[in-house]
Amino acid sequence: MKILVIEDEAKTARFLKKGLGEAGFVVDGTRDGEDGLNLALEVEFDLIVLDLMLPGLDGWQILSRLRERNRQALVLILTARDAVHERVRGFELGADDYLVKPFAFSELLARVRSLLRRAAARPQETIRMADLEIDVLRHHATRAGQRLDLTTKEFLLLSLLARRAGEVLSRTLIAEAVWDMNFDSDTNVVDVNVRRLRSKVDDPFPLKLIHTVRGAGYVLEMEQ
Repeated sequence: MKILVIEDEAKTARFLKKGLGEAGFVVDGTRDGEDGLNLALEVEFDLIVLDLMLPGLDGWQILSRLRERNRQALVLILTARDAVHERVRGFELGADDYLVKPFAFSELLARVRSLLRRAAARPQETIRMADLEIDVLRHHATRAGQRLDLTTKEFLLLSLLARRAGEVLSRTLIAEAVWDMNFDSDTNVVDVNVRRLRSKVDDPFPLKLIHTVRGAGYVLEMEQ
């Protein structure tokens, strides 16, 4: 698990980095708001510990810009500002938790672990690769902003490939997962449906995402 600490007070930053590192997390840190935002946009973090009073950009701006760009990293605000309206503002902007300084490290660690457990238990709502976006809960997909007209089985097939992107999936596995059937070598249902899916997902676009691995199956990835 990777955590980013954006905290301008040197002693607190060192304390957090050391404690979270000893707890088994990979921790990056910065004391500047602008640097923190850039790091959060460039690197996939599981959780961000965010101070509000920062040089460059403040924590409110960082949180707002992250959510505007649909970055889903968990955010735990850690601040001396304890007014109710500030807590409310933090949650309205998309924070996942709010802890007031001074704090006990044991409580912060418990909150971090709790947030990560809850996130792991939630089904992934949106899957993205290149210009392909799949909204799992609403059962629709887009490519380059264009809605893809998929049947139920085509959507399930695409979602399966996307959830396991980069992994070659055999025809047997696909048949069992999408059609709840044992694969019969005399049946070409998987190949037929992959061709139909390609006609909608790949054929109208220059970048091809669905690839055949001869003798093995199919894989969704940006390059083959």
